[in-house]
Amino acid sequence: MTLDGWEHVYSGKVRDLYRPSAGATDRMLVVATDRVSAFDHVLQPGIPGKGELLTRLSLWWFRHLPVANHLVDPQVVPERVAGRAMLVRELEMHPIECVVRGYLSGGGWKEYQQTGAVCGVPLPAGLRDGDRLPEPIYTPAYKAPLGEHDENIPFERTVELVGAERAEELRELSLQIFATASGIAEQRGVILADTKFEFGADPATGETVLADEVLTSDSSRYWDAAEWAAGRRGQSFDKQIVRDWLAANWDGDGPPPRLPAEIVERTALRYRELLDRFTAG
Repeated sequence: MTLDGWEHVYSGKVRDLYRPSAGATDRMLVVATDRVSAFDHVLQPGIPGKGELLTRLSLWWFRHLPVANHLVDPQVVPERVAGRAMLVRELEMHPIECVVRGYLSGGGWKEYQQTGAVCGVPLPAGLRDGDRLPEPIYTPAYKAPLGEHDENIPFERTVELVGAERAEELRELSLQIFATASGIAEQRGVILADTKFEFGADPATGETVLADEVLTSDSSRYWDAAEWAAGRRGQSFDKQIVRDWLAANWDGDGPPPRLPAEIVERTALRYRELLDRFTAG
């Protein structure tokens, strides 16, 4: 996509990144598209309105978390991407996904069944899928180059990547933000099961800054608290509907099948319902 005054520099699975063609060199434009990915594939069709829903949720969270972030104010973005773009400071990004898990689910549940641990963190015996952990755990991942898989890494590896002081800061910040966000979610009848944060350093000051998207349906696992309490687990406000359908209808060989209209519609509704939970009222 061409944007007047902006130069396209990168496209990920679901987002596009631009720099100004002229003027401020420390600004970037992050555009959330309607593309949807699962199992490292971009699927067809996209989820209508998804980019706007995720951007609105990220902006809401950035403004409700007491931590420095990369947003630029005022948020003046090209009209063509209004509602689904964020104007941000350019940072020196750390190559770490700062994952925090408060509940046992997904890949963590599968690993726990095999080893009794998640990403090398030992957990008590007898936990069930969807159980709350005794306390949130920090399980970082290395952000692999484009086209490669991210890799779960021990904390010691993050020390090698960014230094001991920065590694400890990233862990503490991640756990603090998770605790704050979990409390906010609980007030709205929502469980924040797990999420990932990304941070960068301000080139001028070295300050650690929260970046990328934050606490969206694509970067987090959210559940309805009442459903969870009633024993109905795994009903996520995200693309789990897409993952489940794909797992049941594709063996992983060749290109993934096209998503049915009903799956697309149900997924869009779950994204919108979560946004409404946080922003209504």
